[in-house]
Amino acid sequence: MTLAKDELNQSLPDTLRQPSEIERYRPGLLMSFLPAIYAGDDFMRRFLFIFEDTLKPLLRQVDSLHYYFNPLFTPPEMLDWLAGWVSLVMDESWPLEKRRKLVHAAVDLYGRRGTKAGLTEYIQLYTGVEPHITEYVDGMTLGSETQLGINTMIAGRETFSFTVTLNLSNIEQAEMSRIEAKVRQIIEAEKPAHTAYRLVIISKAAASPSAKAAEEVSKS
Repeated sequence: MTLAKDELNQSLPDTLRQPSEIERYRPGLLMSFLPAIYAGDDFMRRFLFIFEDTLKPLLRQVDSLHYYFNPLFTPPEMLDWLAGWVSLVMDESWPLEKRRKLVHAAVDLYGRRGTKAGLTEYIQLYTGVEPHITEYVDGMTLGSETQLGINTMIAGRETFSFTVTLNLSNIEQAEMSRIEAKVRQIIEAEKPAHTAYRLVIISKAAASPSAKAAEEVSKS
């Protein structure tokens, strides 16, 4: 099969292909940097196109350079480098997307370190669930948030203490243990040094495959 002249031309590499009518008269980027006397020089314009085609990949990379400094878009191999900018040591066991969000929020979290709001956001970044944090206060306080055994005790309590409650569901027991260990690491690192805490995880275990099959049979 013989290719038509236009089809053959389009199949050639850019360096060998004849320019189309539109391309033949398009202004060149490098021409804009030359003195005005060269503005009408067609040979110079076409000659500079050789270098423009060579520089295109580099120019595209420069145009998107800001994405390399954004933790949400940077290549995975650069994420640890960006984390070093904010003195953050990454835990490689965290999923990539959660590590991206952590680096992105690191500066803001530093400013709120040791506060209820900062700890809430940090735990939510990892678990995807907003924790409920309550602090013990002196005296007997009853209110809409009062929960016996969680933030209210009949007798005795630890001074300067708080409770972190997480409501998780449909998570396997092995995964739940891993999440609990990581959440405790976060609390230990972020809480004020003089405080004590209690972690309460309210969970509904994921149904086993056999249980799910039995449920589907019962519905049929």
